[in-house]
Amino acid sequence: MATLRQLEYLVRVVDEGSFTRAAELLHVSQPALSHQVRALERAVGGALLERLPRAVRPTPMGRALLPHARAALAEAERARCAARRAAGLERGEVQVATVYSVTLGILPPVLRAWHRAYEGVRVRLFEHRHADELEQAMLAGQADLAIGPPPPSWDGPVRPLGEEEFVVVLPPGDPAVPAATTQVGLGRLATRDWVHYAPGHGLAEVLDRAAADAGFRPRAAVRTEQTAAAPVLAAAGLGPALVPASIVPDPFAGRVLRVDPPLRRPLAAYARDEPDVLSAAFLDLLTRHTRLLPTHVRALLP
Repeated sequence: MATLRQLEYLVRVVDEGSFTRAAELLHVSQPALSHQVRALERAVGGALLERLPRAVRPTPMGRALLPHARAALAEAERARCAARRAAGLERGEVQVATVYSVTLGILPPVLRAWHRAYEGVRVRLFEHRHADELEQAMLAGQADLAIGPPPPSWDGPVRPLGEEEFVVVLPPGDPAVPAATTQVGLGRLATRDWVHYAPGHGLAEVLDRAAADAGFRPRAAVRTEQTAAAPVLAAAGLGPALVPASIVPDPFAGRVLRVDPPLRRPLAAYARDEPDVLSAAFLDLLTRHTRLLPTHVRALLP
């Protein structure tokens, strides 16, 4: 039977790609680490790691085991925290997984309200570039709650938060879009170079899909990994950007226009099981304090 220690050793070796580095980080000897991994391999009935001259990588059996190992370790950590809270040794922690744009635009007022109401309960954030990565992390047991675009089919509880609106950001006085314009079709900007997102970023997919629906493929003037950088770069004149309305900074010097036809995506909070007391309290604050179209953005829209 596999032990949590063996699963932890396996995960660390895979993450580091090296028995030597994993042993250093785990504060154990390399022979002891190797012994535990071999014991795990005997328990499951096959090789889990392929030992190459300069690296270590999981075998197909190892890749199949890894998500379950990570989930077991995450569940053990949550059990430890729950037991310590019951004993009065800790004041608790809520683990929240989300996508970059939600951390930037939606969570700040929620976390501020949480800190005022539950000062002793920490919130640990896990941030992901893409909704698919977020879903896989939740399936692996990474966090108590996920906040982002809801997966098409999810077996656990899902609480809708509403629809997130996307807007186009331009620099002040952009000559291609008259000042009197209140909304813009993306096709009108087809010949422009765009502030785009790095490959693999969820918003890159949103822009590419919306542009395809409008009949063009957006050329990138610049690609950014940082979601917060997109509206700032657009306002500086590098090109139009398509961003969630909630991430437009306050104050903001650029122009903000609605998309014609409107472009929106649903957001929700979801979990594997019914939320515990702390997670339910966080969900309650999330529902009450989520602002998908903040007041300062309303003021910028014509």
